Amino acid sequence: MTTASWLAIAMATIVSAALAQEGQTQSEEIEELEEIVVSASRIELKASEVGSAVTVITAEEIERRGDRYVSDILRDVPGLAVNRTGSFGAFTQIRIRGAEANQTLVVIDGVEVNNPAAGSEFDFGSLLVDNIERIEVLRGSQSALWGSDAIGGVINIITKKGQKGFRGFASASAGSFATHDLNAGFSGGGERYRFAFDASRFSTNGISHADEDDGNPENDGHTISQGNVSFGVTPIENLDIDFTGRYTRSFLETDGSIFNVSSLTDLDNDATVYQRYGRANVAYDLFGGAWSHRASVAVSDVDSKNRSNNATSFTSEGDKLKLDYETTYRFETESIPDAEHAATLLLEHEKDTIQTSSMANEVDIKTNSIAGEYNLSLFDDLHLSLSGRFDDSDNFEDEMTYRVTAAYNLRETGTRFHSSYGTGVKNPSLTELFGFTGTFVGNPDLEPEKSKSWDFGVEQGFFEDRLVVDLTYFNSRVTNLITGSGNTAVNLSGTSPAQGIEVSADAEVLDNLNLIASYTYTNAETADGTEQVRRPRHIASLNVNYRFLEDRANVNLGIDYNGDQKDTRFSPTFARSIVGLDSYTLVNVNATYDIHENVQLFARGENLLNEDYEEVFGYGTPGVSGFAGVRVDF
Repeated sequence: MTTASWLAIAMATIVSAALAQEGQTQSEEIEELEEIVVSASRIELKASEVGSAVTVITAEEIERRGDRYVSDILRDVPGLAVNRTGSFGAFTQIRIRGAEANQTLVVIDGVEVNNPAAGSEFDFGSLLVDNIERIEVLRGSQSALWGSDAIGGVINIITKKGQKGFRGFASASAGSFATHDLNAGFSGGGERYRFAFDASRFSTNGISHADEDDGNPENDGHTISQGNVSFGVTPIENLDIDFTGRYTRSFLETDGSIFNVSSLTDLDNDATVYQRYGRANVAYDLFGGAWSHRASVAVSDVDSKNRSNNATSFTSEGDKLKLDYETTYRFETESIPDAEHAATLLLEHEKDTIQTSSMANEVDIKTNSIAGEYNLSLFDDLHLSLSGRFDDSDNFEDEMTYRVTAAYNLRETGTRFHSSYGTGVKNPSLTELFGFTGTFVGNPDLEPEKSKSWDFGVEQGFFEDRLVVDLTYFNSRVTNLITGSGNTAVNLSGTSPAQGIEVSADAEVLDNLNLIASYTYTNAETADGTEQVRRPRHIASLNVNYRFLEDRANVNLGIDYNGDQKDTRFSPTFARSIVGLDSYTLVNVNATYDIHENVQLFARGENLLNEDYEEVFGYGTPGVSGFAGVRVDF
């Protein structure tokens, strides 16, 4: 029996026994405000009204777990596989439901941050958790709502914004690998204005990117300087004008391969990446909010400089510009009692541009899109949506994508059924079309990748919803899958399938004891039946949170299991072969104690089992480590 199976059995046994005993002594129903989801539709929806599979991670959960990188938080989300290529800050990929990493769209404060100069993929290696309000993970093909890059799903990250009053905070910590972490900020606002600012500085000596077990003792350090700013005004009633900006500088020492050496080797290489994101948004409501309008402009710019032996070896710049206008009209119909309608129209213009040191001129792709969505709620129990999109691109044939969802709440039994079906499209990246380095030749004849996916799930509450379990089956089919072949990229013929099961459980075992568990089975293959790399079939997690001493103290235990997986190995002549990576289990503990209502001490232990493992073939991973610090709020 696998570790994942044991985790599931232990979870079910503990929760059932504890909840049964708790139910004998507690009769008062716990009422909470229902969670709102913003990424599953063009309008805000209650979680019970969403037909797509979505997971929401709140700021409170992030604080309790104590992780520093967003990618580590996402390891607990059903359907997600995380791979980091070596030390802290190294290139980190996330795959959803067996889709490729560049088939996941990442959005931060409304800005699409996939890098056009990096295969239209987002690197999670330098994304810290500082000042994040919530993370929403939307799974399944979402191109009808979000356009290209959303075949696997969407990861939407929302940072904290200013509210009425004033708040400030500062934190500092240190620990293993000569790690130091500083974070500070403030926020506030009045009746017609709001503002927020935070800054972070994270540094570590790290470990060797090239696996130390292969004879590579040199540590590779990492530093991040990060800043976020937002401000907004409400000059007149129902009119909001908001601006957000984000800046990150990441410096990372790296290793690499040399000819006639079959594994990674300690090298004097490094990379510096500058990320700049910004967005301006105007929202105006009419008729008491029945008719809303929103217009925005968003920009992202990512500059990368790679060096070898203190000499610049390669540079790249990826830019994205997006303009959009969206209007939604909400209405009710007397002919159908308890029927609520929302119709949305969306217009978009997007331009992606790249320039590298190996290219004579910059290249770009422009896309104009029109999309619509219709949401219908009947009798407060049945919620339906239909959306469609038309994309007109300079480089490809016009594309049509669509999505339908349904959610039905059976209140008598505490059961919720949810399902979705959607089509997706992923345009070839600019690097695949026009080349990237002097050794990679672009293929201008590439066709967009296309997908059809569906899922069906049942969510069931027990013990007056103190335990909520969700079981979802998913299935996707991708055609024209793009893959590397020699020194270029090609479309694979046939259909590449992926299917699996996601199980999640959220339990309030006692008033001060909470458990969250998940398990995912994924079977992702290419058209010829070959198992796709970096898609473990079994992934499981268990998170236990315990509050005590009148809630002044908190202990959080996290267990992440990653099953066996395949990966790619490059020979001394750069030929490819497939190798297997063993399963591993990571155990982390985070503890906090409030010595004052405004002062908190915290300590965290990671990889407490000192697991020796690989997430990517040939790259090292950290052993057991510890960190501690203090946080002050004022």
